[in-house]
Amino acid sequence: MNAPFRADQVGSLLRPADLAQARRRFKAGQLAAGELAAIEDRAVRDAVRRQQDIGLQGITDGEFRRDWWHLDFLSRLDGVVLQENPGAKFNAEGSEQPPIAAVTGKVACSKPIMASDFAFLKSVTTGTPKMTIPSPSMLHLRGGRAAISQQAYPDLAEFWADVAAAYRAAIGHLYDAGCRYLQLDDITFAYLCDAKIQANCRANGDDPALLPRTYADAINAALAGKPDDLRVTIHTCRGNFKSAWVAQGGYEPVVEAMFSTRVDGYFMEFDSERAGGFEPLHVLHDSGDKGKKVVLGLVTTKVGALESRDALKRRIDEAAKALPLERLCLSPQCGFSSTHHGNALSADDQWRKLERVVEVAHEVWG
Repeated sequence: MNAPFRADQVGSLLRPADLAQARRRFKAGQLAAGELAAIEDRAVRDAVRRQQDIGLQGITDGEFRRDWWHLDFLSRLDGVVLQENPGAKFNAEGSEQPPIAAVTGKVACSKPIMASDFAFLKSVTTGTPKMTIPSPSMLHLRGGRAAISQQAYPDLAEFWADVAAAYRAAIGHLYDAGCRYLQLDDITFAYLCDAKIQANCRANGDDPALLPRTYADAINAALAGKPDDLRVTIHTCRGNFKSAWVAQGGYEPVVEAMFSTRVDGYFMEFDSERAGGFEPLHVLHDSGDKGKKVVLGLVTTKVGALESRDALKRRIDEAAKALPLERLCLSPQCGFSSTHHGNALSADDQWRKLERVVEVAHEVWG
């Protein structure tokens, strides 16, 4: 079966304690870069082995070499810097807030980004190595027009053209390193279902009603001319920083634009009432595009309690009323550690949840 797989995962894994300590020492100037890389390599090997033992086919490096799921990639693009986030906050009491990517110059990709990270992953797995990168829309949503230099880009059409070109270059570098399974992490579609996010967009000088189409067009431009053997998915969620969340609301306002993207599948959050029901999946079914799959994010990564097999199978049956069972897959709703901080569950909880995904997928699809 081509990716996405019946039992799949979003990507990030809880950082092992020795890796977390090593990164703290590195930032404090107490550990050399080569020593940190060796510890990262060992942690990735261990995580790959565990994923393969569980029976997962799509294997990630846990995003172990990153601090943030998106910013480590975006900040390596030409013309992008990190700034304090003035926008919507996570509902984690006393929590630090991730910075935002701001555009201060012309956006480009003048050198490979994370291609060597992927090459190492590919070298240590017998499964299908999966690379996760932030969607091009992540250069816009949080800061909007207000975070994009008027001097560099008086016309946003030129901005989006440069972003698409930069992503085509970055994806090309990953493909050359052997990547054939790529995931674009895109919170924008799910965030735009929330009224307070829509209000924040207006404050930034944007029309939230137009943004889903803008972002879908940006993704399609970034994927223009991609090789036929590169499988691409989109993952969208409502926030996952330290088990917190930002947005809520069903997918109805965005699915038409989201499902128009030229990808092979969608990882969609459905683990709580915040995501609404499965009815929006009818839009994909009615579109006539029968090649796309939806990966149901039914297993939460926010708490350690393990979902029952029967409960998951009932939810899958419910979703199959909107989209045929053969077009569905199962995964956790997000990663377990979207940032280096990790979510509020243990490593044992994490592995049990991934095992449960594989178990249920075998029972449902064989």
